[in-house]
Amino acid sequence: MDTIIESLSQFWSFTGFANATWQHLAMILIGIGFIYLGIKKHWEPLLLVPIGFGIVIGNIPVLAGLQVSIYEENSVLNILYHGVRQGWYPPLIFLGIGAMTDFSALISQPRLVLIGAAAQVGIFGAFLLALLLGFTPNEAGAIGIIGGADGPTAIFLSGKLAPELMGAIAVSAYSYMALVPVIQKPIMLLLTSKKERLIRMARPRTVSQKEKIIFPIVGFICTAFIVPSGLPLLGMLFFGNLLKESGVTRRLAETARGPLIDVVTTLIGLTVGASTQADVFLNARSVKIFGLGLLSFVIATFCGVLFVKFMNLFCKEGHKINPLIGNAGVSAVPDSARVSESVGLEFDPGNHLLMHAMAPNVAGVIGSAVAAGLLLGFLG
Repeated sequence: MDTIIESLSQFWSFTGFANATWQHLAMILIGIGFIYLGIKKHWEPLLLVPIGFGIVIGNIPVLAGLQVSIYEENSVLNILYHGVRQGWYPPLIFLGIGAMTDFSALISQPRLVLIGAAAQVGIFGAFLLALLLGFTPNEAGAIGIIGGADGPTAIFLSGKLAPELMGAIAVSAYSYMALVPVIQKPIMLLLTSKKERLIRMARPRTVSQKEKIIFPIVGFICTAFIVPSGLPLLGMLFFGNLLKESGVTRRLAETARGPLIDVVTTLIGLTVGASTQADVFLNARSVKIFGLGLLSFVIATFCGVLFVKFMNLFCKEGHKINPLIGNAGVSAVPDSARVSESVGLEFDPGNHLLMHAMAPNVAGVIGSAVAAGLLLGFLG
């Protein structure tokens, strides 16, 4: 009888019930909240559902030594997490993004690239604020990139500069990407007048196939020579786009923008979520990171919209830019551009801004990769 009781007692000590703390339960509820928002609200379900379930996985209480935790060397989760820590996953996602992206809007309206550049001010604004709050320069650089609204870039840079903060930074970046419509619309309405929202822009010119093929080659060479440290992200982004536009590598492009990016997105979401264990995630630093992430996103949106208004001071009538596309300077593709479109249609049902907004939106993807390269070059 004593042996049975002892065995049962030993079994109980290995269960999650015996080892759970309120912190574990709190994180599990957060994970379920992410899943709910993804399924019920349709807020970036491809990101929030894997991240949410990963948070639940990572916060099941496990005794050390069982070789199942994400932070235990050579466990299955730990091996999958290497793709995040070592920076394998983000370039593969950029390959898929490149294969999905149509740069025609940017090629036909090159002046709109400036909006994408202006929105990157959010990254450097958050960097300075993080320094003021006591973060090290490397940590501040990794936190600042959240303002680019680019999850893979945030993971790539935090893995290089501040791997200990990667979980909080990645979850913050993806959370705010999912909240693009909620965060950006009030700012856009605050900064624009009714007259500005009704501005109609000329239809973009038709871009030839030759231009589409030349752009990724020239674009990569120019950006990589300026910021060589951004090579992994920029190289894969433009290479993926060349696969799409060349016309002779259709199978490769379809694989990159289909099965490959789906698999990598699933793995990156699940493992990033699992890395947010209560003992390393629930602390004051994580709260600061979430706050700074929101501020950087807000600053980026402010700067994008205000920069369009500044550009309009030098534009003749008939050539002015609708400032509602300024929010699209962040690299949340295509969600920010869709917000520009939906807000524009609210005030003028015939004013379609999507194609115009895609120009600063894809410029923001390039801009966030360049900004990450600059930070890595100076701080790495």
